[in-house]
Amino acid sequence: MSEIYDIGYRHYEGVRLGRAHAVRALIVQNLRSVFGLGRRARSKLMPFLLAGSMFLLPVVSIALMATVGRSDVGYTGFAVLMQPVIAIFLASQSPTITAPDLRFKVLPLYLSRPISSLDYVAAKVVAMTVALFALVAIPLTVMFAGELLVDPPGPPQTKEYVAAVVTALVLALLLSTFGLALASFTPRRGLGVASVIAVYLLAAAVQSALFSAFESLGRGDLAEWAWLINPFFLVDVVQSWLFGTAPAAGSAYPPGAVAALAVVGLIALSMAAFILRYRKAASR
Repeated sequence: MSEIYDIGYRHYEGVRLGRAHAVRALIVQNLRSVFGLGRRARSKLMPFLLAGSMFLLPVVSIALMATVGRSDVGYTGFAVLMQPVIAIFLASQSPTITAPDLRFKVLPLYLSRPISSLDYVAAKVVAMTVALFALVAIPLTVMFAGELLVDPPGPPQTKEYVAAVVTALVLALLLSTFGLALASFTPRRGLGVASVIAVYLLAAAVQSALFSAFESLGRGDLAEWAWLINPFFLVDVVQSWLFGTAPAAGSAYPPGAVAALAVVGLIALSMAAFILRYRKAASR
């Protein structure tokens, strides 16, 4: 004979940490996911291998400063020089914080309360931005610390270091919003990786082809606009405009104000697409 037990329901009487704490917890969790922390060892292999490869140039630079007295690796061109590694990191890790939510359809649960879709998306963007910024800024800081310790002839390149770190933050924000928005359009991680890396390769190829074509026609005034297609050179144009640094491309750049507006516009469009994608997924 079956029995019915009236166990009832009890209201939660503990501490309510609120919306801000929930957002901070999401940022920490997403940041851990980017580097594979708390997951299997193979999840940590790719991010830490790529992060380690970012230190090769600083080590070589410090060795050159110690032996030859100078280094040919500059701070302001570091991100452009290492763009393949940064692009692979973005492509491989962006789907790790977008695909699971979409694949397992848990967004309605997350967004029930107390956070909004904007909070949820912002937490992912902040986490990826911090990861990409650390990926670039920490090797730059190691290289600058090495310069101060070795003390080669001439004054330290403090201005170039500060410019490179500030630019790294802008680049990290741009890549994060664009990469996450692109990866969020598929619930499959493999397709997300392929879509991000394909867009980067296409942008780099189109930029190179247009630049070469206009240069061969003797239209250098048009060729300089091709740099804006590649996000790494786009941010380098802004860096050169704001800080007066030498162009990493080794040629003339278009007006920096136009590049700055393009960066702001891309970030805004990517954020809007990211938010709309998650709102649509949460409504299902």
